[in-house]
Amino acid sequence: IPICMNHKSSFRAASNPVIFLLAMLFILSSCSKKMSFSTSAVVPAAEGSVKIKKDKNENYAVNLTVRHLSAPDRLMEPKNLYVVWANTNENGVRNMGQLKSGHGLFSKALSGNLKTVTTFEPVNFFITAEKDASIPYPEGQVVLTTK
Repeated sequence: IPICMNHKSSFRAASNPVIFLLAMLFILSSCSKKMSFSTSAVVPAAEGSVKIKKDKNENYAVNLTVRHLSAPDRLMEPKNLYVVWANTNENGVRNMGQLKSGHGLFSKALSGNLKTVTTFEPVNFFITAEKDASIPYPEGQVVLTTK
């Protein structure tokens, strides 16, 4: 769909806002992907999502956010921290890093986020409660997974 090739095509795109909006939605949706976490039996109040965007260098920017997550030391099997993992087609399970957590200003609900970049395309994500963030493979309890 030509959007701004010349005055005539520019007029056609502007005169049909439905085509223009569909083209823009297609362009924007092809640039990024969003995954939501499933409801967890371990931390049922927790909710969150992951946004993945491929950059110009063919890397994947990951922006993960979680809300209403229990402190890891309050789980049935107490741990020190949460680690985010990605399943990839090319390189198996990858440690994406520690989920940075904090309390909201007016809330006691624990929230967490992780922003990172990976060279491997993530297929899905899961979060485990761990004693150490630098482990190569998950050892602790899985608390959240993406759909």
